[in-house]
Amino acid sequence: MHTLEMFKLEGRTALVTGGGHGIGRHLSLGLAEAGANIIVVGRKQDPLQEVADVIEAMGRKCFVLQADLSDTDAIDTLVATALERVGRLDILVNNAGMAWAAPTLDYPMAGWDKVFDLNVRSLFYLSQKIARHMKAQGGGSIINISSISAWRCAPDEQEPVVAYNASKGAVVSLTRDMAVKLAADNVRVNGIAPGPFLTDMMNHVRHDEDKLSAFESAIPQQRSGKEDDIKGVVVFLGGPASAFITGQMLIVDGGWLCT
Repeated sequence: MHTLEMFKLEGRTALVTGGGHGIGRHLSLGLAEAGANIIVVGRKQDPLQEVADVIEAMGRKCFVLQADLSDTDAIDTLVATALERVGRLDILVNNAGMAWAAPTLDYPMAGWDKVFDLNVRSLFYLSQKIARHMKAQGGGSIINISSISAWRCAPDEQEPVVAYNASKGAVVSLTRDMAVKLAADNVRVNGIAPGPFLTDMMNHVRHDEDKLSAFESAIPQQRSGKEDDIKGVVVFLGGPASAFITGQMLIVDGGWLCT
């Protein structure tokens, strides 16, 4: 296969959770630009439809499905509806996630449970359902979105999100274990661990020029991530270029984790 052909996704369909905003929007657009048809999933119709309009303007198909992924019944409905619409799912991107902020010694278990229910439990349940379909069709690619917060620690004054960080560590471990368990079914499981991207997760600094400049000075590349910094990564993991790669977590952080 010619090298450039390895990065083309024509004829494939990708389902992206949390695909209407932030990094999920970047991932959805990147996969579509590489040729895939997309199912964008989230809770709010308007941002999902905006992404769908952009993708369809490229000449790709895009289906909008609203779902509360913390509800397993909603996941059952989502998978059934998605397969009814497209018949085949080749790529699953588990991007939906949440954070709950509170000091560690006062962290409420209700917040902990909400974070883990969405970031880990629901991610596994959706992956399990779609992996069964992928096994039956002969293979597929699952891409889990973790975070460098799985490894990088910070005091409460900077990151009072202990459950989020722990949940992203769980995603790393789950990615590796599912990769081994599903390898014989030709289902690859990899992940992306983004660092700082100018999304809602960085609202505490991104709207203040001085704070943002001070924050970015600690990153070796001296900047935050942008759309083009992550689109190519998901295309690589979703298609033939990464056919012999599974169980890996690609860190996309401008070198921050190395400091």
